[in-house]
Amino acid sequence: MFLIERYIISEVRRPFLTMVGMLTFIFAMYSSKRYLSEATNGTMALEVVMELVYYKVLIALEMLVPVALYVSVVLGLGRLYHDTEMAAISASGISPARIYQSVAAIALPIAIAVGALSMFGRPQAYSSAYALEQAAKTELDVKHFQAGRFNVNQENGRMILASQINYQDGHLHDVLIYDAGNNKSHLLRAQEAWIADTNPNNPILELRSGNAYALEYQDTEDRTTRFQQMRLHFAPIELEDSYKRKAASNAELQASGKLADLAELQWRQTRGLSALLLALLAVPLSRTAPRQGRFAKMLPVTLVYAAIFYSGSICKNMVANGSLPLIPGMWILPGIMAILALVLLKRDIGSLRTRPA
Repeated sequence: MFLIERYIISEVRRPFLTMVGMLTFIFAMYSSKRYLSEATNGTMALEVVMELVYYKVLIALEMLVPVALYVSVVLGLGRLYHDTEMAAISASGISPARIYQSVAAIALPIAIAVGALSMFGRPQAYSSAYALEQAAKTELDVKHFQAGRFNVNQENGRMILASQINYQDGHLHDVLIYDAGNNKSHLLRAQEAWIADTNPNNPILELRSGNAYALEYQDTEDRTTRFQQMRLHFAPIELEDSYKRKAASNAELQASGKLADLAELQWRQTRGLSALLLALLAVPLSRTAPRQGRFAKMLPVTLVYAAIFYSGSICKNMVANGSLPLIPGMWILPGIMAILALVLLKRDIGSLRTRPA
């Protein structure tokens, strides 16, 4: 690789690594804020929170990495324009095509990684994150419950209060449980309770010596039951269709035949190419006058990215509801981006050829 290419790659690589780290940290803090509140409520164990944050960050990298690459190209090349280094490079006879080639050299492996992450890593991360959330919220693992306070499940509103908790055998003492479902509310008070079956698809709570109250929403047939032994079945948390789609494998989406599933599949297939084209479009956007400053064009750069991002979301929705045919489908946006990049490259090369001696 030539000296100029190595130099431009190094100028882009430094801000890219910094931005990926910063964006990942910020997103991890944002995600942990939500899940830490559930850990405080006794709904989720701290180690589960850490795993969920990891999977959420892995999912977000599909968007964070292309953004970091796009902005890094603008900043890296912008510095060269600011310090008149790009003028010196151009004066030495270096073609604008080599600038694009240099950016493509660093963007291509990153785009391949983004594509692989979108096709394989993202659905697996969604699947693992959902499995953790479902297990944490329906297994009724008492290890993260707190005695003397309501442990609230934010997903279904279930509340469990225990005066004492034996964390070794998992038994709750002096228990009050509120659970809503099937058009009625259940209120139970028992001397002791424990998990008889931790299967998240059919969790069962065993209660000993207490009272059960069933409050009907529509009728007046409220019931009070005194029991010595009772087995309480909790309904599992259902997975939303959108979550199922994001967690499904590529083969499942292809075999489904549903437009929404095929739109999700095309979204995954186009992520890598879009990341590469986004980096190439950043090359002409980085051009500034000498001494103007690297951040002089951040507003148009931001507007261009916002337009591309929202256009992708709109195309996906249009494919899902049948407004946009599967061919070209989601591929229409990368196609437009590729044409625009070629037009800008041709313009840059043409301007160099027509420049007076």
